[in-house]
Order: sequence, then structure tokens, then C-alpha cells
Amino acid sequence: MILDKVQLTKFRNFESVQFCPSASLSIITGKNGSGKSSLLEALHYLGYGRSFRTSKHQSVIKHDNDAFTIFASCKNDDGKQFKIGLSRGNGEHFKCSVNGEHFKRLSDLVSLLPIQLFTPQSTDLVIGSPSERRRFCDWGLFHVEQSYSDLIKNYSKVLKHRNALLKDYNSQSTQNDMGYWDQQLIVLGERIDGLRGEYVNRLIPIFESTCMQFLPEFSVEISYYRGWEKDSDLSQALQKKLPYDSKVGYTSAGPHKADLRFKVNKTQAQEVLSRGQLRMAVAALQLAQTKLFTLETNRHSIFLLDDIGAELDAEKRERFIDGLLATQTQVFVTAIEQEQLEFVNKYKDKKLFHVEHCTVNEE
Repeated sequence: MILDKVQLTKFRNFESVQFCPSASLSIITGKNGSGKSSLLEALHYLGYGRSFRTSKHQSVIKHDNDAFTIFASCKNDDGKQFKIGLSRGNGEHFKCSVNGEHFKRLSDLVSLLPIQLFTPQSTDLVIGSPSERRRFCDWGLFHVEQSYSDLIKNYSKVLKHRNALLKDYNSQSTQNDMGYWDQQLIVLGERIDGLRGEYVNRLIPIFESTCMQFLPEFSVEISYYRGWEKDSDLSQALQKKLPYDSKVGYTSAGPHKADLRFKVNKTQAQEVLSRGQLRMAVAALQLAQTKLFTLETNRHSIFLLDDIGAELDAEKRERFIDGLLATQTQVFVTAIEQEQLEFVNKYKDKKLFHVEHCTVNEE
């Protein structure tokens, strides 16, 4: 999917702006606080239904207004045109549409726009909580396996029921009901685990090859931990953990505890790599995922790079952008000064935008 026109209304400090990005590379410059990251934030909403800067939608609405809107025209890889829109108000209510047809589920909108994000905080993918790495895997599967979104939702519902029973496990009726919910959890959980494990296995060789370009001095490895012991199935793991789970009131084994583990020269990555090197490892991982997505779907994604100059030297910035553009990914990059991206002069199809005084001007 390629975005060819974007319009924001009442979004952050923007009253109403529109711009027409390049199909390949759009460079957005401006001083700190000018609003350049807000443009990427708006695009992130179209791909995720939420901000990457705040969990409160009302914080994104321009002061003294009730809602923001984002409209975009785009075309898919077959050349078919789409007009998409998203509006959010002060509550949790939202409106989204595709070609004038309104949808009740955000997933119907975001499935059209496979968007990835790289920011100075992206090192959380390695050093942050396991939930960050589960979301990374789930993004890849969501855009490849049509049924995956419903599979995750159904598992979450069953897990919620099981956890509720565990909090009142001493009653006989609860113990009688546990078997039913265990069986549901096992069927859904092992299906999720199988898909994640297969996905990571397909990703590993691409990641290792990509990492050699970004961190040639290290041997970086990733491995998949499914959320319970590898020498037992989920049924056995749930049974073994039941005494503990009934004490703490939640399920401690299952794909909701899955993780990706990073090692450098057989040691935990965060104990070896500097912050800049961690960013390069994440860049390699996200580039590998982009390559795998294009390989498996024959589709092209959208990649947002916020503050590209932070802790990436010029050579690594160039290598990262070169790798993304080689997959025909549509790339948006923010930087304080164009000097941080001197190498972009070699790209013929780029567009340069400058953000100042709540306006966006093409240069």
C-alpha cells in the first residue's frame, strides 16, 4: 500500500494540513517541537489505531476541540485506489471508513496499512518487556495470516475466564468448570504457538544475514521461547502450574508468556551492546521483518523513522534506508536538519518537507 495524500484536521498543533508524500522516500525536517513527529504519529494511527507517543487519545486532539480526523488516499500493489479515514474524540469512540464504507472494527482499517515504526525508544524491543517482542511477532502474523487477529482475541477471552476461575479456585463449581476452559486454552494456545514458532524460524536466517551488515563485529542470535517448558505440551504445563496458578490467581504458562530472546556471543544482548549498538540490532530485526513481509505477501509496507539522527551514524542511517527502499517500502524519515541526511541526494524519487509554524511545505 502506498500513501499518496494525507490530510490532518485538529491533530496536535495542526489546524488543517495536507501533504502528498513520495511513493518511496519522504524526508521531513523541522526544529524540535515543530510537529514533524506528529505527522508520523498520524500515520501510525492509520496503521495501529493508536499513538506511539501517548495512550490518551484526547492528548492528540488540538486544544479546545472535540475530535481529530485523518484522511488519506492510497493505492494497493495492484494499483487499486482507496480513500481511508479515521476520527477519534475525547472518549474511546472512533469512526473509521474505507471508500466511504464505515467499519466497527479498527482491525478492518489497520489491516490495509502494514506500518512499522523506528524511534529512539525502539531499543525497548530488545531490553523492554516481553510484551514488546510478542507484539513484534504478532504484527508479522497479523499481516500474513488472515485468521490470526481473531485467534489472539479468542485466546485473550478464554484466558480472562480461566484467570477469573483461578481467583476463586477453592469452590467445587470452579474446579468443575476449569476443565472446559483449559481445553479451549490448549487448542487456541498451541495454534498460536505453532504459528509464532514457524514465523520466527522463517525470520531467523534473514535477521542473521541482515545483522552481519549492521553489527559485523558481533554474532547476534534470536531464539523463540513459547511461554512454557519445551519438553512438555501446554496441557501438561497447565496441570503442573495449577497449584501455583491457583495461589497467585492467574495463568503463568501459555503463549501470553512467550518471548524472543537476544544473545550476543552467547551472552544477553543488553549486557554486551551499547545503546547505539542495540539500536542497530533493532534496525536489523525490523528490516528483516520488512523483507520477510514482502517475500511472503508480495505486498509492500510503510516504514516510519522518527529522529533518524539519534545514535545512528551517517553510514548506518544510509544502510538502513537503502535496505528499506530495496524492498520498495514507502519510507518517512524525520530529522532536525537535512545535514543529518546528506546521502539522500542520491535518491531520485525523494520528496523533502519542512514543518514550521504548524504548516507543512514541500521544498
